[in-house]
Amino acid sequence: MAPTASGTFADIVAAGDRVARSKTLTETDLAFFAAVSGDFDPIHMDEVYAQQTPFGRRIAHGLLSMALLSAAAAGMSALARERGYTGNSVSLGFDKVRFLAPVFIGDTLSASYEIEAVDIDKGRTRASCAVRKSDGIQCVAATHVMRWLDKG
Repeated sequence: MAPTASGTFADIVAAGDRVARSKTLTETDLAFFAAVSGDFDPIHMDEVYAQQTPFGRRIAHGLLSMALLSAAAAGMSALARERGYTGNSVSLGFDKVRFLAPVFIGDTLSASYEIEAVDIDKGRTRASCAVRKSDGIQCVAATHVMRWLDKG
């Protein structure tokens, strides 16, 4: 979509626009996330404990897996700026979040973000979001609502 002179979100973003971001989870990522969130559950932090669970090893925090969707949403904002958007965008939140499969240290995750709907009157977009592991298994599903604040 080619930007118009006004630079408003309605001129810049459209249903079907998509971005993706990827990251391989490391031991350090788990440790930092536990420190920030305060979630030191042994399923995440204690290998001996986790070996006794159905997963057989430690799993990443669900919200850590979901956090990659924040990078994807930021990617959509960056795409809009590249196209000439002069306002600001802010996340209004993620809805219908589901953790569908465990994620482990060393898994490479890819987050996809696709705008499904544009509400010009409310200055919002709704996007379908997914995080998949490199083997194609979807581990997170969500819907994201973005508020676009055009410069007046």
